Amino acid sequence: MPVPKHKFSKSRRDKRAAHFKVVPRSLSICPRCRHPKLPHTACGNCGYYGDRQVIAVDEDKA
Repeated sequence: MPVPKHKFSKSRRDKRAAHFKVVPRSLSICPRCRHPKLPHTACGNCGYYGDRQVIAVDEDKA
């Protein structure tokens, strides 16, 4: 099993995690009810995906 020949400094070791950052989720606007939703998913507020209803949602909620 290979073993490192030299010790990596803490700064060199910690540079590896420089690109592991938290990015916010991308949201799109539902064209029917104008609520934010994840792209390529059915809207949780109105239940529509594109121009057809795929989830039954209570009418008092929408």
